[in-house]
Amino acid sequence: MNNYEIRLSGSGGQGLILAGIILARAAVLDKRRVTQTQSYGPESRGGSSRADVIISDQEIYFPEATNFDCLLALTQEACDKYLFDLRDTGTLIIDTTYVKNLALAAENTFELPFTDIAIEKLGSPITTNILSLAFLVKITGIVKEASLKQSIAETVKPAFVALNHQAMQLGFDLAEKYGK
Repeated sequence: MNNYEIRLSGSGGQGLILAGIILARAAVLDKRRVTQTQSYGPESRGGSSRADVIISDQEIYFPEATNFDCLLALTQEACDKYLFDLRDTGTLIIDTTYVKNLALAAENTFELPFTDIAIEKLGSPITTNILSLAFLVKITGIVKEASLKQSIAETVKPAFVALNHQAMQLGFDLAEKYGK
């Protein structure tokens, strides 16, 4: 497998850096080569935020994603900023709670109101990151579902493992229902 580049993007406070760390750890559990980088604005909440994860079976020579195989955009700003770096054959996943205008739809575009679903089904928007990450994992198959579950258990605070596993399962279920 060549490098598979993923960008998780949105705003600070949405937990995308954590989601990137969880995804990278899941890839390590799968015995894959991986890099994970992150960037966020000076404001920890509300400013732009992104996490790049590159997963490969080969050496990775540049740590940041530049031509994405998959883009997850949780805000309009993130979608507008990074959409044109998505490969023609890439997968686009957007949160329609905040992304209202899509300038260009990729062939594999998935539009769901992830934040609204997290609030309705889990009582809080705080798990939107895990919900959408699980959706991404199920759609792309980039890491094993069991590895994602183990990575969540090893990464989040013990008090939040059960809630995050619930969000993960909901993301898998949504991918089963809306995946192509």
